Formats: sequence, structure tokens, C-alpha cells
Amino acid sequence: MNGPFRRIYLGGIFFLLTCAVGVAGYMIIAGWSLLDAVYMVVITVFSVGYGEVRPLDDPILRTFTILIIVAGCSSGIYVVTGFFAMVAEGEINKALGGRRMTKEIDKLSNHTIICGFGRVGQMLAHDLAKANQEFVIIDNSEERVSGARNAGYLVLKGSASDEDTLEAAGIARARVLATVLPDDTTNVFITLSARELNGTMEIIARAESPSTEKKLLRSGATRIVLPALIGATKIAQMILRPTADDLLQEATGTVYLNEELKSIGLELMEITVQAKSPMCDQPISDLELGGGFVIVAIRQPDGHCARNPKSEVKLCEGDVLIILGHQGALPQLARKARARTAVSFRGNTQ
Repeated sequence: MNGPFRRIYLGGIFFLLTCAVGVAGYMIIAGWSLLDAVYMVVITVFSVGYGEVRPLDDPILRTFTILIIVAGCSSGIYVVTGFFAMVAEGEINKALGGRRMTKEIDKLSNHTIICGFGRVGQMLAHDLAKANQEFVIIDNSEERVSGARNAGYLVLKGSASDEDTLEAAGIARARVLATVLPDDTTNVFITLSARELNGTMEIIARAESPSTEKKLLRSGATRIVLPALIGATKIAQMILRPTADDLLQEATGTVYLNEELKSIGLELMEITVQAKSPMCDQPISDLELGGGFVIVAIRQPDGHCARNPKSEVKLCEGDVLIILGHQGALPQLARKARARTAVSFRGNTQ
């Protein structure tokens, strides 16, 4: 327990003890009733100044009353000073903390500004901190600002669409601004304000609705992220390519690498070798001779996953191939993995 709280705690206990002793003393020494004793203690310790309940002619009773006044007033003052010390220390620490944080932000350069410390902002801040990337958080919620401050992040309380707040976050020196608020309208306003203050900075904006994407781009955003679309794409990958998705996540720790590969013309695909397929009993080296792809792993029917298989390994029925290749080369390979179908002809016999 720190100083101010300890002072309030001890002072309060001593004050209540003084009141209890005073009530008991008046009842025992003077023979007063409980109500008269309580009334006398209240007007005494709070220095109200009303007349006594009964005359205090007895020297012992007067001495006892003096002690109650001294003890009650002293303990009350002790509690009050502890309370004001707590308030003063909190305000001073808050002012000193804000001043220190402002100085640290002023030293930043090529940093990232995160607008919004909700669920997305918290995950983003965690990843940037893990990568030792300098960043500043802007949020207008006192609760979220306190949470960011307790986590050791640099944070400013205010609206990210306000130019003064953005300038305080060092937007002129920032390399990236990420506005990740759940409200599309607010993200558009933030993007407009940020682009006016820094014409070369990269702006990454979150959008909940696909129709907002064009508005954000026109406002000055360089990249748009749609969490709903990413989530739907991830679920589709889990349904269509569960083995390849698990392999990617185990190897890289990321869940969106396949989308990044597609942007450069590559794709990670899984193909199951069916019964009576031309691939059965065929070594990997014969498959890869055609070029355009490489088999990075094979998940066998028993669940074992062989990564970076050797070229002499022969494929078996039920093997799941994890293949990385050009998007145009994979459909042909997928057709080859299917079972052969017998072709019969019907005609007139002579």
C-alpha cells in the first residue's frame, strides 16, 4: 500500500476508534444515554460549535472532551491530507508521464501511426512491438489509452481526424499511417487529413464495406484492407485446401501467404492422387520434368507429412501433394492426378 492510501487507511481507523472511545467514555464517565453520547461526539470531533448536551462541570469530563477534540481533529486532518496527496501525486505523475511521452514521440522518425486501439489496433501494436518497430497510437477513449499506456506503448488521447493530434504524433516524420477503426466514415476523414499533412507517407486503411474501398483510395490511401473479405478467403482456403493451409501456417506462422503468392503469379495447391491415376507409382522427378511447379510436401494416407521429398520417391494412391507452381501449370497437373476413365465405342456390327 503506497503512502497516500496508507495515510487514509490509518487515519480512518484512528478516527473511527476515537469516535467509539468517545461514545463509550461519555456513557461510562458521565452516565449519558447512547443518543446523547453519540451527539456529543459528533459535534465535538467535527467542531460544529453547538452547546453541550449537558453541562461539563466535572474536570475529568472536560479533560476527556479535550482529548476527543484533539484526537478527532488530528485523525480527520490526517485523512484529508492523505486524500489530497493522492490526488496531487496522481495529477503530477500524469503530467510528468504525458510530458515524457511527448518528448519520446518528438524523437521518432520513420515510425508508424496507428489510429484506433480496438481489437485490430491491439493486434497490430503487438506485432509491431514484437518486430521492434516504433509506433504511436491515437485513440479518443480514456480506457483504451490507459490500456495502451499500461502496455508500454506511446499513445496520444484525441481524435485521429484532428490535424493537431496527427501533428503531435509526428505525422510529418512518419513512414506509415494505419487507420484501423471499425467505422468507414471516420477512416475516410482520417485518410483525408493525413494525406494533406504528409503527401508521401504510405496510408493503410481498414474498410468494412467493399464500396468504401474506392472512397479511401480517392482520399489518399495507398492500401486497403477488408477484414471480412480476408476472413472469408481464409475460410475458403480451409475448406478447399486444408492440408496446404495447415502446412503454410506451420511453416511460416502466417495465414495469408497464399494470397501474397497469387499476387506474383504463384499458387500453393494440393492435389490428391486418385486410384488408377497416371501418377501412381511414378517418381517425383518424372512429374517435375515438365517444369512450372515443385512438390514441396506429401501427406500420406496414414497422416505422415514428408516435407521436401526426394526426387526418387514414388507416388501412391491417396497421397496428397502440396505443390507450388505457376497458376497456369497447376490445372493440367490436377487433371493428371485424376483416375483414368475407360473409353468405349458403340457401333453397328456387320
